[in-house]
Amino acid sequence: MDQKCNSSIKCTVSSCAYHAPQNCCSLNQIQVGCTDHKPCSCRGTECDSFQQKTC
Repeated sequence: MDQKCNSSIKCTVSSCAYHAPQNCCSLNQIQVGCTDHKPCSCRGTECDSFQQKTC
């Protein structure tokens, strides 16, 4: 599948179904969520739009 690169959303997670070859996301927008109650660093957040790429 040829995915269009949204250059406003940079991404290096190649295992995501929305990852485009130019190291960006093919979605129009993403949802960012928390993994901690009160995150103090980027480790406390994650991309809730992530979908595992199928093999």
